[in-house]
Amino acid sequence: MKKRALFLLGLLCLCLFFSMGSWAQTNSPAPAEAPSNAGGTISGTLTDSISGKPVEFATVALLKSGNTTAVAGTMTDAQGKFYFQNVPFGTYIMSFSFIGYKSKTSQAFSLTPSKPNVKLGNVSFAQASTNLDEVTVTNLRPTITQEADKMVVSIEGTALASGRTAFDVLSRAPGVFVDQDGNIQLNGRGGVTVMLDGKLTYMSASDIRNLLQSMSAENIKYIEIISTPSAKFDAEGASGILNINLKKNELYGMNGSVFTTGTYNFKQWAGTVGGNVNYKAGKWNSFLSLEHLKRAYNRDGTFTRVFYDGKEATYYDQTAYGKSKNLGPPNFRVGTDYSLTDKHSVGAMVYFNQNKRWENFNTATYIGDQPQLPEQYITANNFVVNTFRNFTSNLHYVGKLDTLGTTLSADIDFVNISNWGYSNFYNYFGAVGAAQPARTDFLYADSENGFDIYSGKIDFAKTFSKLGKVELGLKASHVVSDNDSRFFFNNDALVLDPRRTNHFLFTENIYAGYVNWNRKFGENFTLQAGLRAENTVNKGELLTTGAENSRNYLNLFPSLFVQQKVNDNYQISYSYSRRIQRPNYGHLNPFVIYRDPYTYWEGNPYLQPQLTNAIGITQTFKKNYSLVLNFQQLQNVISELPRIVPEDTLTVYYMGNVDDSKNFSLSAIAPVKITKKWDTNNTFTVSYNEFRMMVTEGQRLVNKNVLYTFQTNQNILLPKDFMLEVNGVVRSRGVSGLYVIQPMWWVHLGVRKSFMNKKLDVNLNVNDVFRTYRLRFDTSLGRNVNNFDQYFFSQNIGITLRYHFSRGQKFDPKRRNNNLEELNRT
Repeated sequence: MKKRALFLLGLLCLCLFFSMGSWAQTNSPAPAEAPSNAGGTISGTLTDSISGKPVEFATVALLKSGNTTAVAGTMTDAQGKFYFQNVPFGTYIMSFSFIGYKSKTSQAFSLTPSKPNVKLGNVSFAQASTNLDEVTVTNLRPTITQEADKMVVSIEGTALASGRTAFDVLSRAPGVFVDQDGNIQLNGRGGVTVMLDGKLTYMSASDIRNLLQSMSAENIKYIEIISTPSAKFDAEGASGILNINLKKNELYGMNGSVFTTGTYNFKQWAGTVGGNVNYKAGKWNSFLSLEHLKRAYNRDGTFTRVFYDGKEATYYDQTAYGKSKNLGPPNFRVGTDYSLTDKHSVGAMVYFNQNKRWENFNTATYIGDQPQLPEQYITANNFVVNTFRNFTSNLHYVGKLDTLGTTLSADIDFVNISNWGYSNFYNYFGAVGAAQPARTDFLYADSENGFDIYSGKIDFAKTFSKLGKVELGLKASHVVSDNDSRFFFNNDALVLDPRRTNHFLFTENIYAGYVNWNRKFGENFTLQAGLRAENTVNKGELLTTGAENSRNYLNLFPSLFVQQKVNDNYQISYSYSRRIQRPNYGHLNPFVIYRDPYTYWEGNPYLQPQLTNAIGITQTFKKNYSLVLNFQQLQNVISELPRIVPEDTLTVYYMGNVDDSKNFSLSAIAPVKITKKWDTNNTFTVSYNEFRMMVTEGQRLVNKNVLYTFQTNQNILLPKDFMLEVNGVVRSRGVSGLYVIQPMWWVHLGVRKSFMNKKLDVNLNVNDVFRTYRLRFDTSLGRNVNNFDQYFFSQNIGITLRYHFSRGQKFDPKRRNNNLEELNRT
């Protein structure tokens, strides 16, 4: 602990040392007159032609008079100011551009030894005229932008975002599929890392699902789908990164909203009450959001298994029904940024989420030696009470060291995640047709597990006139996981079961550094290359038995991107990156988790990390249409596997390493405007997946398949300003590890209408309109069969009321920050 604290303190001191040095340089007074051999200076302020207020983050280019090639470029700051220094003497013009404004070019002016400092004063910037109906449709549609190394899906303002959870929106992003356990696939591939505002979540799939289901989708601005991340990102995530970026306040004064939502899945009611407030004045920019929620879930399913021990078969048929509800104290997210100067700022953020879950899962199982002729039954009633808590805090510093894009940033994070609760399992055994069960078996379990995560990072970026842009960074993280699970027989009194009681400690340190280089060659080629190194040191200790397992490994992760602009309507990008997926902390935990008398789940402390080499080619036509080809070669694939024990009619599920896997995918993204008021986004993906694994000694299984997925978003402006959005998805048969995933399709609807001069929004949503979002998985090992068919009652109807308020600067849809952040497993 002491070494960790000293490391993080040293990292922060290093950051402050650099920042203070650069602060002193950038805040030293400019000379009254530049010497004749140093060139001159140009300064001014860009203001809105109507309101007279400063225009932030606009692009300012300095051009030689009579030449369209930019000599230098910068962006306006928060006060609309721009500044160039050390400009060689000559005649120039200025070019100004920003989204929502007409591009503008200044009159020619000269820098001379006798007039080395040119002050342009206030430069008036006129807004672009737009058609109101067109703007409304654009704000409704989830805009998809294809960039060199990622796809950006704009969520803000869409009808389907209102009243939905962050999990709902994420599961509907192009190429994304989420199974019943929260595991995420991207273009048919598993092993996806989820980030919030560029930071790792450090959570298991089920915990990520829990977190995102307790977060309103209306807090999301956009989602970045990064299939081949650069060296700047953590190497974690075999199939890429889904980075969820939350809204940030951009308006001066106070603004915010309050809302309430209710949903009904035809079994249970659920709802949320919440609000957010933002305040920006002077050097402070602060926000607070609160949510109090109740979530409700139901599921039913059938499970069919066949066990063959080499001589005879046993048939196992099970029906199941479960329901749960989550209720938590108000979740809150609060943060502030303070501008030390125009170029240096510090800030802090705290997020807290807690909810308690009550769940019961009841099964009826029939067993016999012939199909459909059971001889005995087991009725199992399972009751679980569990509390989940997530506390995340962040301290950060950002410095803009000059007007050419030199930046220095640092982050220190602390995350605490905990789960604790208890379970009761009541099992009744009997002969089919008997009036009373022959025997009972009652069990009880309580568990407590948690993670403390410490992380520190520093990033530096500088643009050189000839070399291009260079980025450097260091990061260190320290994770401590403590998992204590106690299992008891509970027939007459609580009697400890030592076979299923464990106490597991796990620690992990990751030390990383990267260098990334980006340069433009001429007008048509851009090259980006990077190398990241990550050293992982971990140790797992099973206190129950004294067994230990330690690892120390270093991996290098190169990345390369080449972007070619063939012409104004066609560009092509090539990419390569190497990735890693380390085992989930919970998967390394060797606990046996009870599901029913014939079904267990157990951890695997010998699970190896998965490595991926990915190659991609992206073609973009007319800036809107994309064709993306990806190939992945995976080693030591991590996948859930069933181990069947025929003599005990027992199935044990665990995470294991599949030998290898390969994946080809081709995705086409095509937005189509059918009419002036009917807009669509369409994504079609075809992917080939192949998994190779040793299932028994000397027996290799190959599971392969071609998967087709089509997703469409229809956005329609109806009469009287009603807005309709329809989301439809069709998936063909697919594979994952040992499993075959059966075809499925679904349709979601959303309708939105604003009242009271657009201060009050009313949204009506219907999920899974035709009740077709059903998950069916099959696997066969010889004559041993496992089939699952589950429905999670995703069909529901919901309504949301949201009221917007503001004092100070009015909302302007043209004001937006055009900088997409690229900053940043249990």
